[in-house]
Formats: sequence, structure tokens, C-alpha cells
Amino acid sequence: MPTLAITNFNIVCSVLGGFITLFGLVSYLFKEKFYLSEALISLLAGVTFSPHAANFIRPLQYTSGSQADLDSVTLYFSRLVLGVQLVLAGVQLPSRYLKTEWKSLALLLGPVMTTMWIVSSLLIWSLVPNLSFLHALAVGACVTPTDPVLSNSIVKGKFADKNIPKDLQKIVTAESGANDGLGYPFLFFALYLIKYTGEGGAGQSGNAGTAIGIWFYETWVYVIILSIIYGAIVGWIAKELLHWAEEKKFVDRESFLVFAITLALFIIGTCGMIGSDDVLACFIAGNAFTWDDWFRLETLDDSLQPTIDMLLNLSVFLWYGAVCPWSSFVNSGIISIYRLIPLGILVLLLRRLPIVFAFHKKIHQIEEMRQAVFVGFFGPIGVSAVFYIYISAEFLDTITVDGVVREDASQLRDTILVVVWFLAICSIIVHGLSIPLGKFGFFLPRTFSRAFTQNSSDEPEFSFPTGQNFLAAVRQRRKKVGTVENSTPVELSPAQPQAERIGGRSNRGGEETPITPGTPPLIANSRTIRFPEGEDITTGRQTPTS
Repeated sequence: MPTLAITNFNIVCSVLGGFITLFGLVSYLFKEKFYLSEALISLLAGVTFSPHAANFIRPLQYTSGSQADLDSVTLYFSRLVLGVQLVLAGVQLPSRYLKTEWKSLALLLGPVMTTMWIVSSLLIWSLVPNLSFLHALAVGACVTPTDPVLSNSIVKGKFADKNIPKDLQKIVTAESGANDGLGYPFLFFALYLIKYTGEGGAGQSGNAGTAIGIWFYETWVYVIILSIIYGAIVGWIAKELLHWAEEKKFVDRESFLVFAITLALFIIGTCGMIGSDDVLACFIAGNAFTWDDWFRLETLDDSLQPTIDMLLNLSVFLWYGAVCPWSSFVNSGIISIYRLIPLGILVLLLRRLPIVFAFHKKIHQIEEMRQAVFVGFFGPIGVSAVFYIYISAEFLDTITVDGVVREDASQLRDTILVVVWFLAICSIIVHGLSIPLGKFGFFLPRTFSRAFTQNSSDEPEFSFPTGQNFLAAVRQRRKKVGTVENSTPVELSPAQPQAERIGGRSNRGGEETPITPGTPPLIANSRTIRFPEGEDITTGRQTPTS
């Protein structure tokens, strides 16, 4: 006898498929009319379906009640989304972009990013009680990189096409792609020092010098430099192989379009096995893959990559809404909600905006102060921050004394979990609502002004006829062309040069004469229009002349 099979798999498929289907029906309305980001909508949907509300999505049950396994699932999901997004971000950039724009990127990835780390850490240190500055440096490093997933909602779409110059869109994309992988040095500088100097270095054999040495070797050489070299080599080899296969007609169109996405999966897997920075390697591989601009131009009009991008975005933020530790924002015992809210506001305002504004004249893509404010404010915290939460957690769990996680490491782990998750949620909400609220605040006063102006004015507003309305107006004018206000007929001879109206004077046959009052204007503005002699201007045909 048939029975209901209400299993977790069936529920997840139903909820995810149903949400994406319903969102797809109104996606243009939300994204292009209301300017709401799909990340914000997915996050709200995840909260709605989570155990905190409808209880349709129960993440902890999917890992058999193991919080450690749930953290691993969230980390690997974030790695997957970041890897695919960063390969696509690298592919979207023009030919040799990293080489031609290295000066602007060096400023954004050097002094700007370092200042973001220091400012975020100082704010966290000042507002989170009982937190040392070294621990604050670790927390601040998690929110230093700007997020490429959320940046897509700013540099893509109708709003970006209308308001953001192309060069500015490209530099924001390049920065958000590169600085995700470059968050490792900031994070592990603090983590290694905590490991070897915290609580007197209990459970570890080494000191601060050991920490700095390991930081240089493991983080800079093995993680950063190796990932750059590996990504460049893999991306270049993939480009050459695809060139060869396409010339030989060995690859079909479907495999050609999905090539960049499968390349991202390969790099994520191989870099994960050798323990290097797969996020940075994916971005470098995307740039090397389209170094000659061939693949980007070939796929410019295809929608497969944006479609995969959208599906990943919707899925990951739906998952984040379900797994986010919402209750810890109020009952964490680490920081009260009354400190978290000011912290979120201050980080979003001061973490990036002042330093970008200070350097904007040295970045040629930022041409004016308004653009500097835009680039400074829209430095979102999102998937990359969640990724670094669980990278930090994995490392801190290895700092043990007699098989138990050391107390300072455990406390820092809990602090990162609460503070960074809260800052990521703040950024998703604030940056997701900034454009629609800004547009609403801009148009509302103008709407009221127009309404009051129209109500107080008795004169109808003049509108110049265009298109077919213009031809209709010309025909109507031809009926009245020989009549002035006092009904005195005026006859225009075809042999007489037609009148050319320039401002407030008339030029007939090269002789300027003042226009007498009451003479009907040939056209409703001051632009010059010549009517060829003997030609019907409504049809373009020659009319008989006497």
C-alpha cells in the first residue's frame, strides 16, 4: 500500500525546487525593478524554512546530529561556490587585465586591504568584551575580504549598466576575486601567534619566532605563491587544450560552455588535496584561461554560466539562512546584542569607506568622489567571511592540551562564530537594501515635487511630438500653414526659398528679417529644419509646381 515518504531528501528537493521556481517567476521584478539582491531574498527564505520557523530544512539532522560535520558541510559548500564564482570572475575580465591594471589592484590589495583589516580589528577589540587585540586581529581578518558573490549583485544588472562605468565594474570584480584568497596571510598571522604564544604556548613547542617563520613558509610560499603558480599553469594548459580541441572540431558546444565550471571543480579538488589556497588558484586560473580574451568573447552571449551562477547563489544563501546561529546573537554570553548592532554599523561604515576615499585619486577607474563613496561603501561581507569562519575553526581545533582544545582557542572559536556571522548577515541585509532604499529616497522627493507643481500650474506642460506624432503634427500644420492669427491668407510660392527659422529671426534667401508677431512657427523649437523645394515632407514625394 502506498505510504507517504516524508524524508529529508524529499523535503529538501521540494523546498529548494519550489523556492527557485517561484522566485524565477518574479525574478525580473525583484532584481531589475525593485533592485533587491537574490542573496537577501534567499537568506530570508532560508530563515523561513529553517528550524527557527517552518522547520522544513533541518540541517543538523542531515549530519546525524553532529555539529562538526555540519560545519564541514558549510565549509565545503562555501568552497564550491567561491571556486566556481572566482573562475567565472576571472573569465569575465578583459584580456591581460591583471597585467594592465596591476597598479590599481596593488593599491586595493595592499594598503587598502591592510587598513580594512586593522580598522575592523580595532572596532572588534573595542566593542567585544574580554577580547585581546591578537584575538581581534583573527576575527577582523575574517571580514577583511570583499565578497565576489555579493559583488555580482552590484556590478551586474540594469542598475549597474545605467549607473556604474564599465571600468569601475571590472576593477570591483577583480578586487573582490583576488582579495578572497589573500585573506589567508592576515588570518594566519594572528592564528599562528595565538597558537605559539597564547597561554604561554601551552601544548606547543615553539615561540613567536617559530610562528613568524611558519607564517612566511606555509602561508606565503606554500599557500599563496604556490596557488598563484598552480592556477596560472592549469588555466594556461586548459586554454591551450580547449583551443586545440575546438580547432580540431573535437568539442561540442555544451562541453565548450561548461568548460570553465569544470575547471573550477578540478582546481578546488586538486588544491584541496595538496593543502594550498584553492580560492586564489581559481581566480588566477580564470584569468589565465581567458588571457587572450578568446573564451570570454566566444561565450559572451551564452547564458549557461550566469545560470549556474544564479543557482549556486540561491542555494548557498538559502543554506546560510538555515544554518546561521541566529539564537547566539542574543544569548551567546560573549557579546550582547546591544554591542553587536553598533559593531555592525561601525564596521560597514568605517572598515572600507575612509581608506578608499583617501586613495581614490590614485585609482584611475574612480573618476569622482561619488564613485569613491560607492566603491568604499559596497565592499560586502558574505560567502568569503563564512568560509574563513570554518577555516579558523578547523585550525583552532588543532590547538590542544592533553587532547582537549585549549581554552583560549575555544573562546576565540566561539567569538569568531558569533561576531563574523553577525557581520555577514548585516552586510547581506544592508547591501541588499541599499540600492532600492537609495532609489526610493531619490525619487520620492522628486515625485512629490512634480505632483505639487502640476497641481499648482494651470498651463499644460509642453511636449515635443516625436515619431508618428511628429508626422501627424506636420500634416496638421500644413493645413494651417497659409493662415495667421488674423485669418489673413498667406501664400507661399514654390519658387520662393522656404523659411529657415533660427532662434527669433527668419532667413529667407540669405536675407535676415525679423519675425513679425503672429507668424506661425514652422516647428515648436529653435532647431533648424530645411524643407526641400517642391517636396511633400509627410511622404517624401515631389509635389507638382505651377
